[in-house]
Amino acid sequence: MSVLPVYCFDPRDYGKSSSGFDKTGPFRATFLIESVSDLRKNLQARGSDLVVRIGKPESVLVELAKAIGADAIYAHREVSHDEVKAEEKIEAVMKEEGVDVKYFWGSTLFHVDDLPFKLGDMPSNYGGFRETVKGLEIRKTIEALDQMKGMPSRGDVETGDIPSLADLGLNPSATMAQDGRSSVNASMVGGENEALQRLKKFAAECQSQPHKGSKDGSKDSTYGANFSCKISPWLAMGCLSPRSMFDELKKTANRTISATSKKNDDGGGSPDSGMNWLMFELLWRDFFRFITKKYSSAKIGTAPATACTGALA
Repeated sequence: MSVLPVYCFDPRDYGKSSSGFDKTGPFRATFLIESVSDLRKNLQARGSDLVVRIGKPESVLVELAKAIGADAIYAHREVSHDEVKAEEKIEAVMKEEGVDVKYFWGSTLFHVDDLPFKLGDMPSNYGGFRETVKGLEIRKTIEALDQMKGMPSRGDVETGDIPSLADLGLNPSATMAQDGRSSVNASMVGGENEALQRLKKFAAECQSQPHKGSKDGSKDSTYGANFSCKISPWLAMGCLSPRSMFDELKKTANRTISATSKKNDDGGGSPDSGMNWLMFELLWRDFFRFITKKYSSAKIGTAPATACTGALA
């Protein structure tokens, strides 16, 4: 089966909001452009490619589906109000074309189908949520394919160019400091490769400076390397999943546990306590995403609740 990877830059995500603020600022847009560019390179290295378009997904995807004779469209399920509305529009136009729309669940440590409650019955406070999911098994990650089948030959679809800030209606000079040099935000490069490098660096810092907090990670998490893993932007953009992050750091903890056993005897921390701290932070992130899903899925007349899913970890 051939797969056509697609990314749409939706014009509705840019411009000004009703309050007069940028819906997507130049720094975030730059990070997104870099992430899409990195995704294209990774797909090309595996024998595929990435089709990039500027346009409304419900229009772009239906045209591409017709061009290649697609049987189905696959995407990660989103939770916030605007994204859910966009999914509904895509489903409506695809239904008219007889094309199925199927979703994967990602972006959380725990899978939504594994939760010990229905989303409508989810505790509305973090403490209750955390207590309910205690001991819940985290699904293993699926290894990425080394090689993918080439893109569909039917339709002769052009991959398209990755847009610039100007193409998205943003001012490129806004990302420059007053002296003309790139601002401090330029050190944050988007993409999976950069995320993995940062994750390895963070794991090495945890190894050299183990966490000294309590077992639940709720105390002393503001010291040293464990102040923050600083990977939230890559998690929020989908460059890295919480489960792959957890798996990688767990491997590091297992490799170094014998090396740190002597330090434990002296009252030092351990990789295991660092993992507990990370779990504590990722659970907060899960809570925000699931609570957003709970209220954005509710068929009520009031405005849906939303939450920033990339605020922690």
